[in-house]
Amino acid sequence: MAAQNPIITPAAVEQVEAPISLAPIRKIFDVCRAMSLWPMTFGLACCAIEMMAVGMARFDIARFGAEVFRPSPRQSDLMIVAGTVSRKMAPAVVRLYEQMPGPKYVIALGNCAISGGPFKFEGQYGIIEGVDTLIPVDVYVPGCPPRPEALLEGLFKIQEKMTGRRWWPLPASPEGDAV
Repeated sequence: MAAQNPIITPAAVEQVEAPISLAPIRKIFDVCRAMSLWPMTFGLACCAIEMMAVGMARFDIARFGAEVFRPSPRQSDLMIVAGTVSRKMAPAVVRLYEQMPGPKYVIALGNCAISGGPFKFEGQYGIIEGVDTLIPVDVYVPGCPPRPEALLEGLFKIQEKMTGRRWWPLPASPEGDAV
């Protein structure tokens, strides 16, 4: 015996309530995700020293939501590429990015990661001219090497991109006003 399908009439459709909006719930999840970023350690050159300094007591990246640097891409949602990316290392960068679960974000830390830095010159074939030629980059943090405060600002930009607002105060200018 064949199963009977119920007949849907226009009157039955009008009785069904509109679906609930998930926008407020998504906003809560975005804030929670932004305040619990897990960066992946991927230091390639001298910028990695500044990245390590951000994890120490003076700058303490944990108080801003990026708790512990993870050694595995499967546990990370933020990749900080710190330093020169060589052609030999490029496939590893792409592979690690692809292994990260979504949503995933990338910070290019330092001039070498952004544009090849002082190591990229005419006739040089071994250096990639910016990690953004390999993977999508969300925030660029310039400097050679950038200060730890600059990396924290990059983290704040990622959080702002995720939630749509800045959660931390702006740094003070030399005159004492907020920038």
